[in-house]
Amino acid sequence: MTAPDAASPAVPPASASWRESLAVYLQPRVLIVLLLGFSSGLPLALSGSTLLVWMREAGVDLGTIGLFALVGTPYTLKFIWAPLVDALHVPFFTHAFGRRRGWLVFSQLLLIGAILLLALTDPAHSPLFVALGALLVAMMSATQDIVVDAFRVESLPENEQAAGMASYVAAYRIGMLVSTAGVLFLVTAFESTGIGRTSAWMWGYVSMAALVLIGTLTALAATEPEQSVRAEAATRSESAFSRVLHAAIGAFSEFLTRRDALTALAFVVLYKFTDAFSGTMTAPFVIDLGFTRNDYAAIVKGVGLAATLIGGFAGGYVARRYSLVASLWIGGALQAASNLAFAWLAHVGVNQWALALAISVENFTGAIGTVIFVAYLSALCQNPLHTATQYALLTALSAVGRTYLSSGAGYVAAATGWPLFFIISVLVAVPSLLLLAFLQQRKHFDTLGPVRI
Repeated sequence: MTAPDAASPAVPPASASWRESLAVYLQPRVLIVLLLGFSSGLPLALSGSTLLVWMREAGVDLGTIGLFALVGTPYTLKFIWAPLVDALHVPFFTHAFGRRRGWLVFSQLLLIGAILLLALTDPAHSPLFVALGALLVAMMSATQDIVVDAFRVESLPENEQAAGMASYVAAYRIGMLVSTAGVLFLVTAFESTGIGRTSAWMWGYVSMAALVLIGTLTALAATEPEQSVRAEAATRSESAFSRVLHAAIGAFSEFLTRRDALTALAFVVLYKFTDAFSGTMTAPFVIDLGFTRNDYAAIVKGVGLAATLIGGFAGGYVARRYSLVASLWIGGALQAASNLAFAWLAHVGVNQWALALAISVENFTGAIGTVIFVAYLSALCQNPLHTATQYALLTALSAVGRTYLSSGAGYVAAATGWPLFFIISVLVAVPSLLLLAFLQQRKHFDTLGPVRI
């Protein structure tokens, strides 16, 4: 977002400014976006890190676990059907709730069904069915993300966009923590009642499916964005095929005509790769090291959440204090170096304080990098006619590192051992930093203007 003009002598007192800054977070539109952020963050770990813990406890080998990163494919391909979400109507849902809200309710109901299907699988005996269930969860989750991003951009006025983004990111991370630490605590609690491990995991996933209803109720309570209503009226006379074609071609052609567009897209793919490569194996590493799932869950939910929220504020400060390119350098260096904390933990062994420190460093630096990266992605979406599809394209590309490039992480960990694996995780950040230097030399960031969070 563009920074406001310099303050004039007529600026209100600092206390009023703080009151106004806090009040914006209580605006109904911002609160709606916050709850939708929780709903978006909830399913990601259910087909990712939480599922990997379940599989490791079921005795699945590390190589297979690493390959399960591929079930995140829908997050990398969601830009393909983003124009469909922009242009097509869902029978009954669109008529009853509107263009965006109809898609929201529809995608969330499908997501609930996919999570319930995954809950009924057994990693020990049917890894193929687990993969299919996880793939469906990822597909429905990615569709929900497309709609939520469009809803957020269209429903918030300019003076609430920053607060909406901050609320969305914070709630997204909380949703992820609920579906990681929360599920692990639930599984342990179910096991303590005498339920078998497989059934305990099933009920943990059923509980997460129920929490998706928070997003559904939020969508029902929200109002359709005015921009969406006007867009619907303007394209009502067009055929469905024509609407999809205009949404797709306009978004992609406008972006690809920019200078250094392909280099920028490669940078989008690689910037968070260092986090993704190590993050794919963090949960199996902690379990292999000898920690219990409760040790991991308690630290992630408590210390990890605090570090994430503080890191988010720190990322916002960095983005305000420095230029976008300088902020990207800071975030890139920090998130790469944080992997050394896990290399150190591998030497220390089972020590809860050491685990807390490693998780805190990872979450803190990862949050800084995420906030700055989101600022960059938002700056790239400069045409309001194509914001939803372009943002879907960019976030899909950013998931390539987590999905495809990280799929071999399990084999690397098995071949090298944990300490060397996390050192290698630092080195995989080098290509993104080289691209960052190239884009800086080409004045790429000057064309984006001042960007602040």
